[in-house]
Amino acid sequence: MNALNIATMSITLERTIAASPAEVFDAWLDPESKGSPWNGVVKTIVQPVPDGLFYRMHLAEQRDYELAHYGRFCILERPHKMQYTWVSQHTLGLESLVTLRFDPRGDATHLTLVHENLPDDDMGRRHQRGWTRYLDLLGESMANKARR
Repeated sequence: MNALNIATMSITLERTIAASPAEVFDAWLDPESKGSPWNGVVKTIVQPVPDGLFYRMHLAEQRDYELAHYGRFCILERPHKMQYTWVSQHTLGLESLVTLRFDPRGDATHLTLVHENLPDDDMGRRHQRGWTRYLDLLGESMANKARR
């Protein structure tokens, strides 16, 4: 539990992506890369250094309001590990934690995303759908790049 007595949960997602760990790591941080959580949003600020901050504003699914997310980069160990905090109204103001591991698998990367300290409610569970979308887009984007 936390100071607000909000029950929390975590989600874990895995993908194998057709690119090297360094390429996948860099694509995740690049706002120009499809599949990056900073791509295709209304506004983004990304400072990918330890203790650097990020801010992203996107339109909600209904497109009738803007939804801000912000956080702080904790770990950037290119090309192996990245970790940052994640806060939004969907985390009820809790500072959740996103950890990504980039493990080589031949010519590909096994990417594991763990998002911890999410509220154990509908909005917290929606993060699984959101991260699934980003991982799918990233995988497609990297596969298309490899074909060229």
